Amino acid sequence: MAGHSKWAQIKRKKAANDAKRGKLITKHMRAIAAAARSGGGPDPAGNVQLRNAIEAAKRDDVPADNIERLLAKLRGEGEGATQYEEIVYEGYAPGGVALLVFALTDNRNRTAGEVRHVFSKHGGSLGASGAVAWQFERKGLIVLPDTGEAAQEAAIEAGALDLEESDGVLEVYTDPTEVYAVARALEEAGFKPDAVEITMIPQNTTALPEEEAQKVLRMIEALEDLDDVQNVYSNLDLEGVVA
Repeated sequence: MAGHSKWAQIKRKKAANDAKRGKLITKHMRAIAAAARSGGGPDPAGNVQLRNAIEAAKRDDVPADNIERLLAKLRGEGEGATQYEEIVYEGYAPGGVALLVFALTDNRNRTAGEVRHVFSKHGGSLGASGAVAWQFERKGLIVLPDTGEAAQEAAIEAGALDLEESDGVLEVYTDPTEVYAVARALEEAGFKPDAVEITMIPQNTTALPEEEAQKVLRMIEALEDLDDVQNVYSNLDLEGVVA
């Protein structure tokens, strides 16, 4: 078993994303552009990272026309498409909660200043590269609203590496490069996922009193609100803190 439920984190994140639709679309488009320049090129057939970025965008209902227009620009050797680089910031929120902040930016100085400001304002501290990354493992995650034996067997047959039951759902863990292929196989078997994502799983979680945990959540939300930030991962134990 994976050991740490991610369902509370996903529900919180989805609620925030639903309220910030425009930013969500922009972040997906940045991720697609960055993936196309990652070395695999702008053809999804030969670039797993790009395929995953496109699948993630589609699952969040990014319009297909937006995706196709961007891919056309990228196939035209980048004319009209901004180039982004990925930067990972590591540090701690109040209470010793570990944070990983993934950003895609066309201006390193701007992004670093904005991230540093949020850490400082909310009582956190930025660390050097490697400060907290060792506490996380990158995995694919699929959440099924069915914990029955048939769902578990279908997940294992589709390529799941690990399964965990939590809050009435089945969390299916996969190789990060295979998560969308496994999700499609589950859908073909009649199981519709509640969520599909590539995520960073903490090896251990940090529990805080609710008031302190809410402070950490506000800090995470402030980081997620930054235009250049794609994802924020923490080892905060959210059980009992958020619904």
